[in-house]
Amino acid sequence: MSHTPLLSLQGVTRHFGGGRYPWGARRPLLHALQSVSLSMAQGETLGLVGESGCGKSTLARLVVGLDRPSCGRIEWRGEDLADLVRRDRRALARRLQYVFQDPLAALNPRRTVHQALETPLIHLRGLERDARRQHLETLMASVLLEPHHLQRYPHEFSGGQAQRIGIARALAAEPELLVLDEPVSALDVSMQAQVLNLLADLKQQLGLTYLFISHDLSVVERVCDRVAVLYFGQLVELAPVSALFKRPRHPYSDLLLRSAPLPGKPSRVSELQEGDLPDPYRPPAGCPFQDRCPERQARCLREMPPLAPIGDAEGHSVACHFPLG
Repeated sequence: MSHTPLLSLQGVTRHFGGGRYPWGARRPLLHALQSVSLSMAQGETLGLVGESGCGKSTLARLVVGLDRPSCGRIEWRGEDLADLVRRDRRALARRLQYVFQDPLAALNPRRTVHQALETPLIHLRGLERDARRQHLETLMASVLLEPHHLQRYPHEFSGGQAQRIGIARALAAEPELLVLDEPVSALDVSMQAQVLNLLADLKQQLGLTYLFISHDLSVVERVCDRVAVLYFGQLVELAPVSALFKRPRHPYSDLLLRSAPLPGKPSRVSELQEGDLPDPYRPPAGCPFQDRCPERQARCLREMPPLAPIGDAEGHSVACHFPLG
């Protein structure tokens, strides 16, 4: 039995800008991702969490081949993703698909649902008309919609229905991995529950793997197997979901959990920790969380902590010189 990960990131870094303008002045260099390394096994759901601007969407774009890392390597089943993109982008699109945060913005308002779902069946799978008709009905049934909905336009659906159509469009390619970028954040609570239940059923039925990006920690705790915590473009903690929510070891992970709103209870976050992310054009020399960390010491100001296993906790890694006890 092969133990090759389905997806692997090795020291992935993404910068924007840099170099010089034509007239000689230096262009500012923005640090979006810094040496991110992680892997995903087939069939798991990996949660990706962090504040806005931490690099979640940049990482997602790299994973599906919409962008390339400045350095580092992304592998799909042990093969360089960049080589796959150069050789056959359509084959890669059949393996990885993206479900966007805003379903109505992700669907063309001038195209019916039939046209939206038929496009990947034609261009990615090359199905003939009769086969496409059968698959369209199967796709609609898989996301709990009726066949007559195929003739409607996106604006005729509720947010939850539109998101199910977005999921159906991704499933049309028969992918192995879905990148779910805040898939329920634009929905009300009842619609969120419907979509999350649907995703759980589809994962079990089709053997899918999910990269689940979210700022809602209650959703992450419910649907994910492991959680990767990003801060300022760096992976600061990676752990099984139960271990992270029971005992976060990085001060930033602890901050995220304590920042989750609780009805009728005051904030449990100190004034120091309510600060902002560092300047991405001028990253700090040491730990990027140093200005907001109540545990910081002199070493934190000068040395970047590596992501390393912590104690005897299986599968739990943290990038901190002085992890929480």
